[in-house]
Amino acid sequence: MVAYCECPAAADPAYLPREAPPMKRSVYTDCVLEADRFKWIQSEKAGYDLGESAIRQWVREHWSGYLRARWVEHLQGTCFWVELDRGDYGLLQREFRDRAPLLDEILGWLKCGKENLDVIQWACIKCIPLDPVIEILTALDVNSRRLAHQFDTR
Repeated sequence: MVAYCECPAAADPAYLPREAPPMKRSVYTDCVLEADRFKWIQSEKAGYDLGESAIRQWVREHWSGYLRARWVEHLQGTCFWVELDRGDYGLLQREFRDRAPLLDEILGWLKCGKENLDVIQWACIKCIPLDPVIEILTALDVNSRRLAHQFDTR
């Protein structure tokens, strides 16, 4: 005789799988690893340890782009960065589902380091209505999402 048991999920909704909690990371901890990788690569190319000068170079050349990419991940809900605004986490999943193609275009510009004015100029050239563009840019509020690096670059 074979005994059958009912799947707990079918019997009780409390057993339904829950969405995995977001991965929580620190921008500052992660950027130290990125800067160290950059220092190692540049030192290998030079044939000697470049030390702090390579770290300063990473900050000058990559900090803004690095931070912008982390901010977009936070807005998309793919990674929770503890230094960024908790209320912004997953904002894009909640707010702009009906304008996904426009949002993707705007994010593409912002990920490349472009600013609000660049996006507005692009929209004008492409004859895209400005109201939805400005609404998205206002919600993203890219200019208030700046963090200072924590490297001592004297």
